[in-house]
Amino acid sequence: MPRRRLRRGDLACSVAVAVAVAAVAVAAVGAVGGGDGGADFDYRKLSGIIIPGFASTQLRAWSVLDCPYSPFDFNPLDSVWLDTAKLLSAVNCWLKCMLLDPYNQTDHPECKSRPDSGLSAITELDPGYITGPLSSVWKEWVKWCVEFGIEANAIIAVPYDWRLPPSMLEERDLLTFETALKLRGGPSLVFAHSMGNNVFRYFLEWLKLEIAPKHYIRWLDEHIHAYFAVGAPLLGSTEAVKAALSGATFGLPVSEGTARLMFNAFGSSLWLMPFSEYCKADNIYWKHFFEGKGGCHHRQQCDEMEYKSEYSGWPTNLVSIEVPTVRDTEAYPSIMDTTENITSSMECGKPTLLSFSAREVSDGTLFKTIKDWDPQSIGLIHQLEKYYQGDPVLNPLTPWERPPIKNVFCIYGLDSKTEVGYYFAPSNSVTGKPNNSSGDGTVSYNSLSWCKNWLGPKVNITRAPQAEHDGSDLQTKMNVDHHVGQGILPNMTRTPHVKYITYFEDAESILGWRTAVWELDKANHRNIVRMPVLMRELWLEMWHDMHPDAKSKFVTKDKLMDTD
Repeated sequence: MPRRRLRRGDLACSVAVAVAVAAVAVAAVGAVGGGDGGADFDYRKLSGIIIPGFASTQLRAWSVLDCPYSPFDFNPLDSVWLDTAKLLSAVNCWLKCMLLDPYNQTDHPECKSRPDSGLSAITELDPGYITGPLSSVWKEWVKWCVEFGIEANAIIAVPYDWRLPPSMLEERDLLTFETALKLRGGPSLVFAHSMGNNVFRYFLEWLKLEIAPKHYIRWLDEHIHAYFAVGAPLLGSTEAVKAALSGATFGLPVSEGTARLMFNAFGSSLWLMPFSEYCKADNIYWKHFFEGKGGCHHRQQCDEMEYKSEYSGWPTNLVSIEVPTVRDTEAYPSIMDTTENITSSMECGKPTLLSFSAREVSDGTLFKTIKDWDPQSIGLIHQLEKYYQGDPVLNPLTPWERPPIKNVFCIYGLDSKTEVGYYFAPSNSVTGKPNNSSGDGTVSYNSLSWCKNWLGPKVNITRAPQAEHDGSDLQTKMNVDHHVGQGILPNMTRTPHVKYITYFEDAESILGWRTAVWELDKANHRNIVRMPVLMRELWLEMWHDMHPDAKSKFVTKDKLMDTD
């Protein structure tokens, strides 16, 4: 049969089909040859696992709460996150159902909430809510899959209570993960977005401690075919610092003070804090086998680069705060309130400038230093010590290595203005450094691109326009040298006003493993999972992966578009 070129324009006209195939449509395909020419692989047994990010799972009330000054009450199974009608008309009641005790993460005595289950828990949090992206993250994705005719049990959501710290997620939610992976009898394509990648990492580390080491890799091989890390904050996000110190509403109709109170009540908030790439925790496995489970404090160990480099490897100090030289006895509710009152203390002396690096944020130095001015920091110190430095599995505020999964795809946006540091002072607003604008609008580039360290010593680089094209305008560099820790740049041309997607893929890798990093120009952190270009590229990748004539794991992108 003659070969024809499958142009990207052909896919664009039927994107509803293409995007579904990207993650789970291969479940409908029969058994075909493996991409490495090995034994047959039954794609009918594949499932698609979706792990949503922070604030992307619907929470429902699990109590009866009377709201006397509002037409709305809360009853079991009522939507709490995100019901904006109740938020606007009964904010105090709503907060009772949302807030957790910052010290022990228990519910309010009058109301408790729990994550919804199934796909409905992640598709649309509040239908009709005007902010759109905050309410709807996965709706379009699931709709595409349904329109394509994917079976209901081939798409599996993993909702979880995104307010909780990692160790409490293990107790309440993550034990369902293995059941989900085994549902169809074959391995899964794991698709995690934003903080969902942190959840997946924690699950893998927890699993490593639960089963024998020799069975761990076998379990991964049997249960996970590919892992797609989308918008992963691999070194954290500076936006979490702003949310903790001054509040970030993310489009919600609440004040910054209320948003800050909520954020700091959730044990998961510190999970998003930035940290140094040069500091690791001590070996949990030694403690696990010789000291028993739980009760371990992870001592942070930093190599010499932490002290030789500036800013813990970040573009700048993450936080700079002007505080009065003479401390006032009054406790302020937020850092912003403190800085607004500094001018009254200036007559007693110039304010003191305090600056903090990523390491000093993650090890608690920042919060310990400002606790006399900011009482909410006391709760953050407690959470950091109990749920992160004292976590029984790992300290999540440490860089993680490539997970031992056969196929890993790290995908993120770049070239959007992204805050990388904050300066709190009476005459300054909270903004990021103007000279460091690359990232996806929420997570800075140095955090997103940490996964480039997972690439091998030789890398194939391809740059292609995001718009439909015939393959003639691709730029490719083969076998580019890559030294871990030194970064790797494409050094390719750009046409003005053209959005590109750049691929970094292993030219030489561990036998049976594949690693790829995809950079999408102007892809927003929340919207990336709805982008047709991403769905299209995943479709092409999976088509090659399951094609019976595929003999190699890497092909150039023009050849990737050739099919029978």
